[in-house]
Amino acid sequence: MDAAQHPDTNAPSAPPSPVVGDLAYDTVRNRYGVVMERTPGQVYLRPKDGGREWTAQPEHIELARAGEALSPQVAEANARSRGEIL
Repeated sequence: MDAAQHPDTNAPSAPPSPVVGDLAYDTVRNRYGVVMERTPGQVYLRPKDGGREWTAQPEHIELARAGEALSPQVAEANARSRGEIL
């Protein structure tokens, strides 16, 4: 049997595709947004803290990692503890 008949079990799997409600990263705009809707060929995102929605192509969207989703919250908590924001 040749390599074509045996799938590579060590090959990395495709990352999960973000679904509605997930925090995602738009690789073209270099922005994070919450997935509001998905249609064939379009993903609708909105900034996590609200704001103007934008669209992106599904191939330009990645699921945000846990640390990336948490970073803005940690930065805000740190600023509050330093008295920089109320």
